[in-house]
Amino acid sequence: MTTRIERLVTSMAELDQPVEALLICSEVNVRYLSGFTGDSTWLLVRSNGQATLLSDRRYETQIAEQCPNLESAIRPPSQTLVGLLAEYLGDVSIQSIGFEADHVHVATLRDWRDQIEGVQWVETSNVVEQLRWIKDADELATIRRAISVAERSFLSVIHKLTPQTTERQIAHELESTMRSLGASGVAFDVIAGAEPSGALPHYHPRDVALADCRTLLIDWGARVDGYCSDITRTFHKPEVRSATSDRFESAYQVVLEAQEAAIETIRDGVEAIQVDAAARNVLQKAGLGDAFKHGLGHGFGLQIHEDPRMGPMSKETLQEGMVLTVEPGVYFEGEFGIRIEDDILVTATGFERLTSLPKGLDDCRLVV
Repeated sequence: MTTRIERLVTSMAELDQPVEALLICSEVNVRYLSGFTGDSTWLLVRSNGQATLLSDRRYETQIAEQCPNLESAIRPPSQTLVGLLAEYLGDVSIQSIGFEADHVHVATLRDWRDQIEGVQWVETSNVVEQLRWIKDADELATIRRAISVAERSFLSVIHKLTPQTTERQIAHELESTMRSLGASGVAFDVIAGAEPSGALPHYHPRDVALADCRTLLIDWGARVDGYCSDITRTFHKPEVRSATSDRFESAYQVVLEAQEAAIETIRDGVEAIQVDAAARNVLQKAGLGDAFKHGLGHGFGLQIHEDPRMGPMSKETLQEGMVLTVEPGVYFEGEFGIRIEDDILVTATGFERLTSLPKGLDDCRLVV
């Protein structure tokens, strides 16, 4: 039994309604628990620690290679996955099965109830996700690699920009470079927003050239062996002095101060809402509170957005081993946006900065 499955069995025993088995249908959670990287596969974990992958013949060899210590049940093309589950349960005595209510369609639950007799289906939520909050040593090593790939790619691309370079070209070049350095792809669609486009927090790059733009916001991340990184930097052209540039520089310094105030608050045992408040208070005192339009940050790992979330309504408490983004931002419609984002590990004594790209105002000059 793997350590992760052992932890899951402990969590199963602590459920409000204990179950004899838990059926994992989320592809991400199946991967986390078993190491299997394919799809269309369920993982049944029993309270005694026995775990069985239910899949089809496309993945028979892959499962044997990736999960040599796990039992598997393989269906033929003539059988559905629900049918395979029914057949498997016909040979064992299980009366109560928990399922991931956040990941199961109503139609699937109906099929289980119709085709599998004598089983009570119990809704569960976030059982595996809560295990994923705390990253183990292997996960942290992979996240560090994803950050390294993202940072090296960024440094390569940022020095190649010309006045004719477009937002879309920046996004494509970043993705290409990250792949060439070992990423399987992007952690999310790259955001590259020049001047007014930067005021849209989840903007999609277009064919806007940098020539006439005074600011540039880039939000990007690499995916390496399934794990993500997430970084944002905002650039400016300081040589063109104007009321807008003065406003940008003033706001930038406040956002940077807000981010540092939040990072310095991070430690094991602190409430996530307190970290958000540390940044928000700095922005509010500078009159920029209304321009901060989202939460401060989020966990990430196999998915780019994971719990815990750090925002004004957060209820989680930070724990050693969590990996978080800290990304305060201010957005001025029709003018520009500023966001500064770093990846932070919660440690026993405080925090560790996993990202290392410089972010001071002078460090983020746009030279094209």
